[in-house]
Amino acid sequence: MKIRFTLKQVRVGVLILALMLISGYVGFRTGKGEFGVEGINVLVDRSQPVAKSTIDLSMFWQVWDELSEAYLIKEDLKPQEMVWGAIKGMTAALGDPYTVFLPPEKNKETKDELNGSFEGVGIQLGFKDGNLAVIAPLSGMPAEAVGVRAGDYILHIKDEKKGIDVGTADMSLPEAVKIIRGPKRTPITFTLLHEGATETTEVEIFRDTIVIKSVEFEFKDNNIAYIKLSRFGGRTEAEWKEAVNQVIKKGNAVGLVLDLRNNPGGYLQGAVLYAGEFLERGMIVVKQADSKGNVESYSVNNNGRLLTIPLVVLINEGSASSSEILAGALKDHQRAKLIGEKTFGKGTIQEAMDFGEGAGLHVTTAKWLLPGGDWVNETKGITPDIEIKDDQETEDIDEQLQKALEEVVK
Repeated sequence: MKIRFTLKQVRVGVLILALMLISGYVGFRTGKGEFGVEGINVLVDRSQPVAKSTIDLSMFWQVWDELSEAYLIKEDLKPQEMVWGAIKGMTAALGDPYTVFLPPEKNKETKDELNGSFEGVGIQLGFKDGNLAVIAPLSGMPAEAVGVRAGDYILHIKDEKKGIDVGTADMSLPEAVKIIRGPKRTPITFTLLHEGATETTEVEIFRDTIVIKSVEFEFKDNNIAYIKLSRFGGRTEAEWKEAVNQVIKKGNAVGLVLDLRNNPGGYLQGAVLYAGEFLERGMIVVKQADSKGNVESYSVNNNGRLLTIPLVVLINEGSASSSEILAGALKDHQRAKLIGEKTFGKGTIQEAMDFGEGAGLHVTTAKWLLPGGDWVNETKGITPDIEIKDDQETEDIDEQLQKALEEVVK
């Protein structure tokens, strides 16, 4: 005997998709055909609310009906996954690679990356000129070991074990992450195009457990403190405080080099907090402008502990998002000299939202501006005060760091 349920009118468009996701529907009965699980059919009211009356969803349902009736492999007709796919398509239609819908598994992976460890190759991904690119390789991880560089375009990915051999054109960030991550000791092959190169390079990388350490600290020669800040994640604040405590405990540091190279960003609030170690209370760190033209300023609200120490900041094309905010604020307030290469240029802010069943949505809600009002999005980036490249041919010499150590004591 078939069981039938009658549901109250639900919203269509975004709201009906969200309701389907949250409710965990087991099947759908449609105009032309139906499919379900264990003989259970669910009626869906397709009428639209007045506010959405100008949106034509008829083709969506026509396609749904044709699939349910004509598609050969019925076990592949999984309603919830089809709904997730529809939502992903809706966000992709905006043309913004940073506005994405994340099904539960992908949402968990994103959170793990900021707050824990995972198995993969150790790169931060982004887009340059609409193409999949390496924002930064993580220090000491497999990708860096085989020569993957910040700014590399990833043109093709091959993984024989997963049966994957695909180009990356039109590939979203979640799709790329899904392909690239995998069990440790398993291989994956990238076809890369290095910046300025005319020929591609193919590299095979063996995955490993990626442990993300946010802060590294040491004293260089002549009592110069060196802090490498590699990301703005869930563990960063505690590690940052410990590094600053070590600088203060030393007592006789003559300068500090803050290394933001290959830092892809993370939580915006971290940039505000860490800038506050070097800037006076009340100074603006970043301005946020939304779609309505409203501008909100984020200022230092803590008492900094490193207000007078000479400071140099290292940046490169792998410095993005929150690391650009931090470097830009210190430059605009003439608190630090920037050395290295022009930054990546990611000037938008995404809000992370959680939905039912563990799904999530990252949506671009605003752009961020430096204290002086500049928007450094895309090709503009932040230009250093002293531009110097790290010569790839001299692996044992870090020319950018050497220059920073010289400048910080001048």
